[in-house]
Amino acid sequence: MVENGRDAGFSMDLVAALLKRMDQPFEVRRNDSFGEMLLNVSEGETDMAAANISVTSAREVHMDFSHPIFESGLQIMVKTEDLRQPSLVRALFSKDLAIAIGVAFLLLAGGGMLMWAVERRAQPYFDRPLKEAWFPSFWWALNLVVNGGFEERVPRTPVGRVFGVLLVISSLFIVSVFVAKITAVMTVEAISGSVNSVNDLYGKRVGTLSGSTAAGFLDRREVDFRGFGDLQELLAAFERDDVQIVVFDAPVLNYYTNHSGRGIGQTVGQVFLQESYGIALPQGSPLKEEVNRVLLELREDGTYDRIYAKWFGRIN
Repeated sequence: MVENGRDAGFSMDLVAALLKRMDQPFEVRRNDSFGEMLLNVSEGETDMAAANISVTSAREVHMDFSHPIFESGLQIMVKTEDLRQPSLVRALFSKDLAIAIGVAFLLLAGGGMLMWAVERRAQPYFDRPLKEAWFPSFWWALNLVVNGGFEERVPRTPVGRVFGVLLVISSLFIVSVFVAKITAVMTVEAISGSVNSVNDLYGKRVGTLSGSTAAGFLDRREVDFRGFGDLQELLAAFERDDVQIVVFDAPVLNYYTNHSGRGIGQTVGQVFLQESYGIALPQGSPLKEEVNRVLLELREDGTYDRIYAKWFGRIN
C-alpha cells in the first residue's frame, strides 16, 4: 500500500528490516500486476520480490524462494449485506411453510367433516346442520391432533370409532411432518443465498487476481471467475458489485474487511488451500543464503513478531 506517500505494509516492513540487517540499500519498484512482478523476478530484472507470493512447485521451476515468511491460505469474501441470519419471521411467512399449513388445514377440515358425516346422528356434538358444522368439526379434529381428542365426544358408531382411531394414529405423523417442515424451512432460511465454501461458488460472479494461486485453484475446480490485474482494481470491482465474491489470500481479505472495507465485505468459511509465502529471487541468486540466514535471525530476536503484530495482531 501507499500511505502518506510511502510504501507500507507487512512485506515492506519485513524487507526493510531484512535489508537493513544485511546492510544492503534498496529501491522499491512497484509492478502493475502480479504476473509482471513474477516475470521480472524470473528474468532477473529485479533482485527480489516481496508480496503475498505463494511458494509453489510450478514457480520454483523459474525462480528461487526464501524460507517461508508467512503461513496463509485462500478465503472467500462476500458483501456484508448478502449475509443474513436465519429469521423465524421470514421462515413463518415462507411459501413452503404456507403450503404445509394449508395442506394441514385441509386434512384437518376434511377429517372433521368426514367424522361429522358419520357421527351426526349418534354423537350430539356433531348433531348440527352442514352450514354450522364445519368449524366445530375442524375444531374437533384439531383437538384430536393436539390433545388426543375429547373424552366426552368419543365417536359412538363403529365406523366413527375406527375412523377416530385412524385419525389419532395419523395425527402423530401429521405433527412430525409439520415440525420437520418448520425445521427444514429454518435450515433453508439459514443457508439460502449464502456462500460458505468453494462448492457454493458455482454460478456466482467470482473475482480474483489473474496469475495468482487463487486463479489457479479456481481453474482446477472449474469455477468461472473474472481475473483482475491488481488488488485495488479487484476490490473496486467488488465495491461496485461487478463481482459478488472475491477469492484471494486470507490475510489480504481480512485486512481489507477490518480497515477500508469494514462494513462492505466479510470473509466467510474456513481458510483453504493452505500455503506459505516466500520472498522470490531469481534462480541461483547469490542473495538467497544470506536472506534465509537473516530471516531466521529476525524470527529469533522477535523482530518478525513485532512486525506481524503491527499488521495482523499478536501471533497465537
